[in-house]
Amino acid sequence: MTAPKTNERPGTRATLRQFPMSASKARVVLDLVRGEDVQSAREILAGTSREAARVVGKVLASAVANAVNNDGLAAEELYVSACYADEGVTAKRFSPRARGRAGRIRKRTCHITVIVSRLDDEALERLRAERSSQAVATRARRVASSRRRERPAREVEPAEVDEVVEPVETGAPESGEVESSEVESDEVESDVVESDEVESDEVESDEVESDEVESDEVDETVAEATEESH
Repeated sequence: MTAPKTNERPGTRATLRQFPMSASKARVVLDLVRGEDVQSAREILAGTSREAARVVGKVLASAVANAVNNDGLAAEELYVSACYADEGVTAKRFSPRARGRAGRIRKRTCHITVIVSRLDDEALERLRAERSSQAVATRARRVASSRRRERPAREVEPAEVDEVVEPVETGAPESGEVESSEVESDEVESDVVESDEVESDEVESDEVESDEVESDEVDETVAEATEESH
């Protein structure tokens, strides 16, 4: 006995017709949620950046609402038993091209169908156990993080001081040091003055020697002049 066709699967369905999107783009997203439970399918669609994910999410929500309101099923017990996209009407448009030609534009549409069904008892128990373990782990992480935030700061006990450390003065120098530095500067200035006086004495002695040399030359010239006159 052959299995039922995809469009003949039992369950609650929702269909979106004539949506302006190619069927190939919608099928990429439908392949991600096929066979997943409703909660996992919603999480997958929320993390998908394709435009078709938003549309498929709306169709999935409509199918779940139909199952809850019309068939009396619980939303947490449903899964995506089948989903497919068929090609719709293709509108043909033309754009002018060079040399009198026309370029064809195909505006494609598609029909998106999502079918949800109730999980069997074994799969439902397995899913509930998995969700409960995830909830316990999440709660444990949340409690641990809250305890870390509420943990008071550890009080620091003052250390026992055995020896008294004398404070190090970093202020201005004492007056005695200032006076000694002033005395040293005065001595340096006096040395400079004495050296200047010695240099001036040497210059004066040089001038006196030059005057004596000039007087000797004058005496010699006078003597020569007197000899010539005689």
